[in-house]
Amino acid sequence: MTAMQTELTEQAKKLSIPDRILLVEEIWDSIAEENQAFVLTDAQKFELDRRLESVRNSPGKAELGTRSRLNS
Repeated sequence: MTAMQTELTEQAKKLSIPDRILLVEEIWDSIAEENQAFVLTDAQKFELDRRLESVRNSPGKAELGTRSRLNS
């Protein structure tokens, strides 16, 4: 890590968690704007589709907890 990267990291650590999350979102958005047309490999596309299907077919932990409390 360069000295500049270390300094930026230390400055970011001083931010509150919500501010750090906003910073990461802004950084990610700027990367996406610069790389509007990045290409996923077939393996990456397959993995994303697999994960989406998994999420669609199974309830999350929060939903399971709510159902458990309602059925008690």
